[in-house]
Amino acid sequence: MGSDRLSGKVALISGGARGMGAAHARAMVAEGADVVLGDVLDDEGAAVAAEIGEDHALYVHLDVTDRQQWADAVAATVERFGRLNVLINNAGIVNWGPIGEYTPEQWDTMIAINLTGVFNGINASVEALKAGAPSSIINISSTAGIQGYAAIPGYNAAKFGIRGLTKSVALALGTANVRANSVHPGMVATPMTEGLQRAQRHVALGRVGEPMELSNMIIFLASDESSFCTGAEFIADGGETAGLAPNAIDPN
Repeated sequence: MGSDRLSGKVALISGGARGMGAAHARAMVAEGADVVLGDVLDDEGAAVAAEIGEDHALYVHLDVTDRQQWADAVAATVERFGRLNVLINNAGIVNWGPIGEYTPEQWDTMIAINLTGVFNGINASVEALKAGAPSSIINISSTAGIQGYAAIPGYNAAKFGIRGLTKSVALALGTANVRANSVHPGMVATPMTEGLQRAQRHVALGRVGEPMELSNMIIFLASDESSFCTGAEFIADGGETAGLAPNAIDPN
């Protein structure tokens, strides 16, 4: 059962058709919010919005690399629900390859979606967020925005970039009562991580996260409970960035 922690809040969520984006949408509506889901997966996104119910959810097609589509998504949000005061930049991809093998095309695609896409969303939303203040920008980064991984140079760069962009935005918009924070999940059970090795012996809790465990943090950052939190990193990684868990060390 939900409550009213987000009563009166209207959120635009990129990458909202499945995985963490869809989980956040369901959880936020349960707490009293209205949500607009943006994605390129039209059938899946429309199904999630229909499941939530048209009184509280709308789906729009949104390619985060397309600035006009961002402008249209913001306009649709304000037209449907009257305001925008929570922006969740959740859309993202991952691709693989060590330096020397990682191609320029992989790099360009990664930066365009995972970093420039976040900038595009903020840029398109800033005036609506100011008008709807108090407002909250929540940028989904990763533990790869905290520490390095050898096989994902583009992802690492983009997720560190989100962290820095978030701080700049927080400084620029604080006096307008618009907050900005980055969220740094460890491995979470979503369609994007299907097929990956999920053994988490190196993590303190020894397991992957569940989407709702991240949604709980999103609800806090979207709500007025976090009214003095801006420009910060919020980590939910089962203890991955704390260091190596005892089980990760093979005594042999």
